[in-house]
Amino acid sequence: MHHPQAESVRGLSHAGNDSQRRGSLVVVAGPSGAGKSTLLTRLLEERADFSFAVSCTTRAPRPGEVEGREYYFIKLDEFSRRVQADEFVEWEELHANRYGTLKSEIDRLRDIGRHVLLDLDVKGALSVRRSYVEALLVFIAPPSLELLEQRLRERRSDSEEQIRIRMARCAEEMDLADRFEHVVINDDLEECYRRFRELVQRHADGA
Repeated sequence: MHHPQAESVRGLSHAGNDSQRRGSLVVVAGPSGAGKSTLLTRLLEERADFSFAVSCTTRAPRPGEVEGREYYFIKLDEFSRRVQADEFVEWEELHANRYGTLKSEIDRLRDIGRHVLLDLDVKGALSVRRSYVEALLVFIAPPSLELLEQRLRERRSDSEEQIRIRMARCAEEMDLADRFEHVVINDDLEECYRRFRELVQRHADGA
């Protein structure tokens, strides 16, 4: 996934800066179609001190993708070695490819004073807590599963089978919402963004 304002420096090494205050870490999750991408894109447009942490993947680059912007593209054996060395804060296998976020990438950005955003699935978000107890976990929820299904259908990008699979997964994810510190319901986009931005800014100011 291409994230706006993602850092283009290859983040596979840890570089610290003791003279600058360390940035915060914000993890955002929620069902597909709940509006996470809209909220995060808007926040990045308003706050130049926030960045996405670029993930690693074992899949090949697609046309137009740039190393270090969309992903760090690495071989399967290197990915496996990093898993064994516990270098990922979270990782998953999807469609025969692996995706994961390196702790060193998060630490590199935070050490130069950037506030780091992670956009993860619900289980991946919860796993971040094991490595970063200070992280802020925010769950973006739709007003109801019925409205979420309506939004997915209005996109006209998924088949009936894909919608059925998405809705089953959404129900499972909603069951885990109470494990997040904050649940923001996206029933009105402007009000949802106001609440989301307030939570994130408060956390960043206290970093």
